[in-house]
Amino acid sequence: MRLFIAIQLDPDVRKALTDAQAALREGGYRGRYSDTESLHLTLAFIGEYNDPDHVLETMEQVRFEPFPIRLGGCIGNFDDLLWAGMAQSEPLEKAVQQLRHYLADAQIPFDRKQFNPHITLLRRSQISWGSTFRFSDVVVTPAEMTVRRISLMRSEFIRHGAVYTELGAVQAQ
Repeated sequence: MRLFIAIQLDPDVRKALTDAQAALREGGYRGRYSDTESLHLTLAFIGEYNDPDHVLETMEQVRFEPFPIRLGGCIGNFDDLLWAGMAQSEPLEKAVQQLRHYLADAQIPFDRKQFNPHITLLRRSQISWGSTFRFSDVVVTPAEMTVRRISLMRSEFIRHGAVYTELGAVQAQ
């Protein structure tokens, strides 16, 4: 089963992100847009791993108080993937560092790339021929939320994209 650990977003943050997606569409960007309900902030990508209970037990070691996260106002890219950035957050960085430390100690495999907090808006992006619009012209409306839980998610691929299901969560202290 394909797993990842994430923060699920509240309605205000999702609205700011879907507004940014609408601006990209109006600017002529095509590709596979993330569904509103699928928007999330990945903290650790585990991939294929068939023991979600072990992951949840490991996640329970992470201690954090509720903390704010805020959209960073910009759109960036990794090749043809467009994302919304997050403002720097020391409590977020600390929670991710703790989480990844416990995953490593429990020998749970995860992607060890440097944490770069972002929310995927569009995959396989292409700009309409002749358009002079640039994704960097889109400003994401400021939106903030308080993180009170971190979720273990399962990703399943279906015909029209991925479906994410929460398998469990840990709560702030």
